[in-house]
Amino acid sequence: MSTPILQVNQVTKTFGGIFALDEVSFDLHEGDILGIIGPNGSGKTTLVNCITGFIRLTAGEVLFRGNIISGKPAHKIADMGITRTFQIMRPYYSLAAYKNLVIPLFSPRAKRTGGWRGGGKLGDRNTVSIDILEELGFERESFVPYKMASSLPTGYLKRLELARCLALKPEIIICDEVFSGLSASEIASMVPLIERLQMEGITLIMIEHRLRELFRVSNRVLVLNFGEKLIEGSPDEVMADEKVKEAYIGSEAIEEVIGYD
Repeated sequence: MSTPILQVNQVTKTFGGIFALDEVSFDLHEGDILGIIGPNGSGKTTLVNCITGFIRLTAGEVLFRGNIISGKPAHKIADMGITRTFQIMRPYYSLAAYKNLVIPLFSPRAKRTGGWRGGGKLGDRNTVSIDILEELGFERESFVPYKMASSLPTGYLKRLELARCLALKPEIIICDEVFSGLSASEIASMVPLIERLQMEGITLIMIEHRLRELFRVSNRVLVLNFGEKLIEGSPDEVMADEKVKEAYIGSEAIEEVIGYD
């Protein structure tokens, strides 16, 4: 098997002596979609924050393409090609949707990787921004890309989060509850976008509570509980595990909750 693109080795994070993460390890290979699930407070977002440099590890290490990145600031890790969305969306609400992408298109990584094309004029970045948004379902002819971010509904804001990641030409995107708050029809249109990103060579980590949808797109699933790794395996293996059922729903069958078939 090829060398993992991302290695998380015994990552531990404590807050005031309380373990939010306790020696969590996993490997991520190129082209994977890894789902991370667990009850509220299990350490999912803390793990993402550790990987992406938003908080410092207490112990352990994170490697990207064999190089240690733990301890680097978030903007350096993003510049290397690891981007993320946020559970609580963070657009520039006072800017038009497409202007939210112009900002990352000015980044060193975007310039270095060809995230924008042209002779350096602002108009070129505007065009690229709108092109990226259109790929993610912003209808160019309806002028949605030109609307203020503050006026966009949740479904478009979720897509805008992904678009800002794509503007950096990332190798890994970490999605923190990208399905959360969406209607059934919005999720149905979001799933093909996730699959297309994988087909285009982007590796994904997805934190989700919407297990039915997550299990349909994930190659593997990692389960956290009280900051510890319970199990890692295929969706079928995770679904059948008694520890997972207990962590989520006591003695009931997890199949009845997620409607998985």
